Amino acid sequence: MNNIKSQFSIKDLENLTGIKAHTIRIWEKRYNLLEPKRTETNIRYYDLANFQKLLNVSYLNNNGYKISKIATIDETKIPKVVREIATENNIESHAINSFKLAMLNFDQSLFYKTYESLLKEKEFSEIFYDIFIPLLTEIGLLWQTNTITPAHEHFITSLIRQKILINTEKIQANQINKSNRTFVLYLPDNEIHELGLMFINHEIVSKGYQSIFLGQSVPIESLTELQQYYQNITYISYFTIKPEKDEVENYIDKFNNFILKTDNTKFWILGQMLNVLNLKSLPKNVTPFKSIKTLTDQL
Repeated sequence: MNNIKSQFSIKDLENLTGIKAHTIRIWEKRYNLLEPKRTETNIRYYDLANFQKLLNVSYLNNNGYKISKIATIDETKIPKVVREIATENNIESHAINSFKLAMLNFDQSLFYKTYESLLKEKEFSEIFYDIFIPLLTEIGLLWQTNTITPAHEHFITSLIRQKILINTEKIQANQINKSNRTFVLYLPDNEIHELGLMFINHEIVSKGYQSIFLGQSVPIESLTELQQYYQNITYISYFTIKPEKDEVENYIDKFNNFILKTDNTKFWILGQMLNVLNLKSLPKNVTPFKSIKTLTDQL
């Protein structure tokens, strides 16, 4: 249990909950909502119970409860009130908070329990769009601000990856391809962030298309092999950290010269590295997308 994060600074709470540190201090002093502790060297910190309570307080506040009203609710009854509201509306926010707690505690049981609860209300694709994408965005910011460690990030992303794989396998086991169109999904050299691409793969097979998922760090040269087997190929890649900013344009030019030699061969790309490109000057068979949703809508 030593690897569980159990002490939080007020800045950590701000990053994790979205509530400004100034507001947290006011709630603490005026309404006694939190009880910070002190280290042996007299440094203030908040424990996991404080963090969980603040998530619940924030949830109630966002759902119309005034802080003065929340302060009068018995502390042991606050989670129950939150659960009651979550069953009626705004289940997304409650689920994201639960997944955050699961991540911070390395709590697989809470992850699975929250996920199974969502499945009663939503299809897997809805869960990914409504819950996992916002959650992963927040996790990226938490990692950048040192609020969480790489271990936390790997823990939660591994569980999400597991769910994508399970749901994709269910579809592929009974899949009948509806056209001769083939999608080839891969990541460039040294690119390892594959969750988004894995979900795109799920969406492609769910619509009845042939999909070949090659995964991480695939050289352009090796992609030419696919053209010996398939005639109508759309390659899809996700540029999160690679190619680097000063290499993206050259990478696309190289891909165009090596791969895009026929009109029925396409290249779909997305990811934050596209922000450095002049999208209007891309080769004709290269199509950029701003998000996973805009790409899957084209299927």
